[in-house]
Amino acid sequence: MTDMTSSPPLRPRSGRPRGLEYNMYFFCIFFFAIPFATLRWVRDVIRHRTLNLRGPLARAWLEANRVTPMIFSA
Repeated sequence: MTDMTSSPPLRPRSGRPRGLEYNMYFFCIFFFAIPFATLRWVRDVIRHRTLNLRGPLARAWLEANRVTPMIFSA
């Protein structure tokens, strides 16, 4: 039996390569998500009383990274 724990096989990259259209949609969604992510971040900072949270740019990036593939999957 082969031991796969030390060096698992590489998974092939799924989907198409990201093109100009994908990047344009990503930028637009990211740009418009920044104000909403900032408001959520401020709310969470006040609620949790800590700055040890993901910042507004990271939150906007994650949102754009979640929404853009949903647009192209249709």
